[in-house]
Amino acid sequence: MALAFDEFGRPFIIIKEQEQKTRLRGLDAQKANISSGKAVARILRTSLGPKGMDKMLQSPDGDVTITNDGATILEQMDVDNQIAKLMVELSRSQDYEIGDGTTGVVVLAGGLLEQAERLLERGIHPIRVAEGYEMASRIAVENLERISEKFDFGLSNIEPLVQTCMTTLSSKIVNRCKRSLAEIAVKAVLAVADLERKDVNLELIKVEGKVGGKLEDAELIYGIVVDKDMSHPQMPKKIEDAKIAILTCPFEPPKPKTKHKVDIDTVEKFQTLRVQEQKYFDDMVQKCKDVGATLVICQWGFDDEANHLLMHRNLPAVRWVGGVELELIAIATGLSCLSFSALYFICLLFIWIDSIKKFFYGSSTVFFFLYLPESNVINVFEGGRIVPRFQELTPEKLGKAGLVREKSFGTTKDRMLYIEHCANSRAVTIFVRGGNKMIVEETKRSVHDALCVARNIIRNNSIVYGGGSAEISCSIAVEAAADRYPGVEQYAIRAFADALDSIPMALAENSGLQPIETLSAVKSQQIKENNFYYGIDCNDVGTNDMREQNVFETLIGKQQQILLATQVVKMILKIDDVISPTDY
Repeated sequence: MALAFDEFGRPFIIIKEQEQKTRLRGLDAQKANISSGKAVARILRTSLGPKGMDKMLQSPDGDVTITNDGATILEQMDVDNQIAKLMVELSRSQDYEIGDGTTGVVVLAGGLLEQAERLLERGIHPIRVAEGYEMASRIAVENLERISEKFDFGLSNIEPLVQTCMTTLSSKIVNRCKRSLAEIAVKAVLAVADLERKDVNLELIKVEGKVGGKLEDAELIYGIVVDKDMSHPQMPKKIEDAKIAILTCPFEPPKPKTKHKVDIDTVEKFQTLRVQEQKYFDDMVQKCKDVGATLVICQWGFDDEANHLLMHRNLPAVRWVGGVELELIAIATGLSCLSFSALYFICLLFIWIDSIKKFFYGSSTVFFFLYLPESNVINVFEGGRIVPRFQELTPEKLGKAGLVREKSFGTTKDRMLYIEHCANSRAVTIFVRGGNKMIVEETKRSVHDALCVARNIIRNNSIVYGGGSAEISCSIAVEAAADRYPGVEQYAIRAFADALDSIPMALAENSGLQPIETLSAVKSQQIKENNFYYGIDCNDVGTNDMREQNVFETLIGKQQQILLATQVVKMILKIDDVISPTDY
């Protein structure tokens, strides 16, 4: 594309291979973009809320996924349109940042685009619409801050966290077991959380699943579960007070890195080579025994001769364990922490000794210290080291676990290794069961959402009430604030208030209620009683008070929804020229 000028100095655009491209400009381009965004929002609209419907998605290779998680649905969909891809990215951003609310954010964006289309048809410039939306989003976020409440929780009082996780799980397939799964998620998060720093590392929580059993069989293991079994069927299946050697080097003789060739022309030479190879295996196994290891976990495989030697030396072993699992095992079986305050004290001690030395002897030592923020924690290994070479294996690098056991499932040959009662319980595993693979995968996704919500509450313990009550309250606040703006933006601000109503309306519609009638009744109730707890009674409990129903959502999740949806809609509205290749 190039810019040229005619004989009167007026600019015009030259497009290369113009006959092979289609072009949309101005209002037509904006309407086409809005239509694409609305189409994606309509797909997810029916999946919103506790009575939302599920979607079945089939991949090109035949794998079937059944879910109502917005991020998963959009990720599995084959989307070609660029504006629709923006909506997919929007849902993914909400999932990465918050972990929940991926459906609601797309439905809200769809509502904003629908209202924007009406304003554009009235002749309002898209920039003015975008500016009005920005003002309205700030009003809505401030209103959320005003109506939010602080949640007090602790290690002895986890009920507030459980109730919030149950709200998240109530819209999933697993909602009949939401209480037990919410408790498991909260206990897992608290096991790895640093409450002083208000930080949670979700990488320390591993979610494993196995087909078979039922949802109620889900359990929390304070340790690591590995989908492997002992390398030899005659090795012991239960080891107490295990000392674990974690290896990333294979049980085999070393190989030269250059090209090599060995000529064997006599039986004696072959016998010598075989004895030498056997000695390598023997030394490796003996090295593990000498340092006191009672279990070997290896990233690589080993052949039958090494396996036979390990079994005869009474040294159980597990092979082909993945790198992620090895790291979690290393953390669980021997990582201890030295806090910054302890390190700071040690540094001060060195400086004090140095000043005394300088006073008496006239010389001093130069110390270099790395400044660290007070919140940092220095990890110091006291065991559970991943060992890359046998020569480096020492007793100090062995991990320690109270119990290592192999567990069988049903009548199948499926076995898994449980590493429990670890020296450091800051690595845990949630193990879920289900009747088929689709149920197990959806349960894992649901548990991940619950973990993210519990993490968000620990980071910021402010909550707002769910069931669409927060959106209705924001809609009322934005509508009231529109009169303070004299320009054209007030139309966009009122449109933003109407778009916020799309969430409670979708909840009512998906619950089989009359959407307009239900929304009007709840909205008038909020205005009349000045009570922002009233929302949509999706579960037909008999009350619209979300506080009585214990329906909570995190404040940061709700604020993120409004901000992200507004940003994407502003971006879409500012596109007025679309040049795309023609489809053949």
